[in-house]
Amino acid sequence: MSYNKPSEFVQTMIDVGEAKIKTSSRDLILRGTMAGIILSLAVVVAITTIVQTGVGIVGALVFPVGFCILSLMGYDLVTGVFGLAPLAKFENRKGVSWGRVFRCWGLVGLGNLIGSLIVAALIALSLTMNFSVEPNAVGQKFMAVATARTVGFENLGMDGWITCFVRGILCNLMVCLGVIGNMTARSVAGKIAAMWLPIFIFFALVFEHAVVNMFLFPLGMMLGADFGITTWLSYNLIPTILGNIVGGLLFTCIPLYLTHVKTAPSLDA
Repeated sequence: MSYNKPSEFVQTMIDVGEAKIKTSSRDLILRGTMAGIILSLAVVVAITTIVQTGVGIVGALVFPVGFCILSLMGYDLVTGVFGLAPLAKFENRKGVSWGRVFRCWGLVGLGNLIGSLIVAALIALSLTMNFSVEPNAVGQKFMAVATARTVGFENLGMDGWITCFVRGILCNLMVCLGVIGNMTARSVAGKIAAMWLPIFIFFALVFEHAVVNMFLFPLGMMLGADFGITTWLSYNLIPTILGNIVGGLLFTCIPLYLTHVKTAPSLDA
């Protein structure tokens, strides 16, 4: 069969979580950096497509290409390890502690940020001819989106913060399903299909993804958008990260773990 049953791929989720926790600091940062680079370029492709066509759903259809590439290359997004790494602790795997779980989160997230900032700087240079001209239509779109999802939330105060947090939950519910999709199939085509569907959903519904936002908002600021780092952190990145943790861990990975590993006794028991 080309499909792994839930009882099989959930065990793979635990094994992968353990492997990531025990990966060296160098490799976690390197894999995170490359994941940030590839995902950021996928955002550029999606926004460019939206500008060219004027149809947002087209951007959502092409965005998952970056996620599929980085997953097949074995690179890591912090949103994925938010859900997978704790499973190894729940199973009391040898050498796994909460300290190591948080270390994994932090190093992968640092790598994602490094990769995202590298691409943001390069894309800002590209869109402005080395900062010699005003941003083109794609650059203007980046600025508008970044402003709407920072200043727009800030203007609403706590209501905006909560909205961003909830969108972060919904985002990583889908993104972790994309990560798991890579484990459900045995062929490359099957893996791509299983990853593509939930990633398309999150982007189409404009949910908040920590790594996408590590690229999108610094790029907006580099291009001249009228908001600062404090606004970005307070009203977007921090609530997005917290929401991503809740969505990936509590809404996606723990339910799969509970019903396929820690199953309740059957009615015939």
